[in-house]
Amino acid sequence: MLTPLEKWRLILGQKADAEQEISLSAEQKGMDNVLEALYDAQRQGGLGSSSPNVNRWLGDIRRYFPKPVVQVMQRDALERLGLTQLLLEPELLASVEPDVHLVGALLSLNKALPDKTRETARAVVKKVVDDLEKKLRAPLREAVQSALNRSTRNRRPRPNEIDWRRTIYQNLKHYQPELQTVIPERLVGFGRKGHALRHVILLLDQSGSMAGSVVFAGILGSVLASVRSVQTNVVAFDTAVVDLTEHQHDPVELLFGTQLGGGTDIAKALGYAETLVRAPQDTILVLISDLFEGGDRAALFKKAEALRRAGVTVIALLALSDEGAPAYDHDNAAVLGAMDIPAFACTPVLFPDLMAAAIQKRDLKMWAGENGLSIKQ
Repeated sequence: MLTPLEKWRLILGQKADAEQEISLSAEQKGMDNVLEALYDAQRQGGLGSSSPNVNRWLGDIRRYFPKPVVQVMQRDALERLGLTQLLLEPELLASVEPDVHLVGALLSLNKALPDKTRETARAVVKKVVDDLEKKLRAPLREAVQSALNRSTRNRRPRPNEIDWRRTIYQNLKHYQPELQTVIPERLVGFGRKGHALRHVILLLDQSGSMAGSVVFAGILGSVLASVRSVQTNVVAFDTAVVDLTEHQHDPVELLFGTQLGGGTDIAKALGYAETLVRAPQDTILVLISDLFEGGDRAALFKKAEALRRAGVTVIALLALSDEGAPAYDHDNAAVLGAMDIPAFACTPVLFPDLMAAAIQKRDLKMWAGENGLSIKQ
């Protein structure tokens, strides 16, 4: 257990205690060394470029720090020291602690990965995807299916469409004591089970700042595609548009179909989405973007307004991550807001409830407020 003085010594680094007045244990000195290697900008040599040094450092941080801290330090190593060899050497890549940010970095280097690393990279991505899918699959499927059931009830259901629980509840007043049963006056059904009741289009901005959002959106899109009553399209874009729908049942393949780091043409992406819409009133379009438009800004608003006027539910997610909204275009968010297209950041955990609210055609601005999400205007 570190004392407050020892904590500050480790935070401030060796230069803060040039006289070595604060005594550190052997383990604390080990922690100090790995922190110094990464965060002392003036340090000569640092981690260096040799694989043994980096490999040793990776082992040390996993020894001294808990998993969330290790992931932060790995990310800082990539950003501060440009240690791309972490991602290009299979031996090093196998030593890292996988997380969403690491997956984003791997996807951004997808085309540059050497053949010897590609298999390891896919294994790392698959591990993160599998872990996240286990957490997100059940809540999303349950929220969407429940919302569909509530929004598609009918009063003349076929036998296989009857919602018996709700039918019995609504007919309790017709209970017949002598028969010890309920004689239902009317039946309540789920509706058109087995048919696509909603169409969800996910538009994924591939710009570098959206890496984490792309990872979560790819996984959530794959889960949505597994719900029979929902037709799902997953589309990635930069200055070009790539329809990844054919890969939506394999989230790893889908993610490797993206190309992070390009420019941005939101207007072109909305134009493509427009061609996918068949039943506007039953379509939910989720634009996941920081809204920094590199294309025709006027065309962006024109296409967004046309979709909304046609009856499509349009949502602008500035981020789909646990870290809140990154830098985004405030002016574009405000214009969309004035069109009654809400723009806000959403966490993956809240996404299922967002989809349920959209399916039920609830006021999404009110929904965001109820969930503590700030509408950007």
